[in-house]
Amino acid sequence: MDSSRVMEYLMEVEVAAEDVLSDKQQIVDLDGKRNRNREAMNALRNSASENDKVKVCFGSMFIKFPKENVKSMIQKDQEQLDQEINDIRKRLKAKVNHLNDLQGKPEIKGYNLSPLSSEELKAINSVLRR
Repeated sequence: MDSSRVMEYLMEVEVAAEDVLSDKQQIVDLDGKRNRNREAMNALRNSASENDKVKVCFGSMFIKFPKENVKSMIQKDQEQLDQEINDIRKRLKAKVNHLNDLQGKPEIKGYNLSPLSSEELKAINSVLRR
């Protein structure tokens, strides 16, 4: 092997590894935001009155909104974050497999498994109860 081909291979592996690491870091960052949203929802639930307006920070400003509007905004943000995290995790599996292929490692067994849906779980439970 000549040195240019080795360098090309190493660069390709490094780019793939960097891509995997950046996706993992993005998941960690989104999960942190999801946890902050969860804390905010708990604080709203535990507050004294239902009709109060609450202050919400947007950038460098605090704006008063009705509590119910804030709850719905946070809930929508949670759903969006969950979707983004799931999408990144799906892409991450393919990227890890690509990295393993580049490094000559065997494919990870069981890595492409997905959980049963609620309908599938109900069907299995009904079959087992017979």
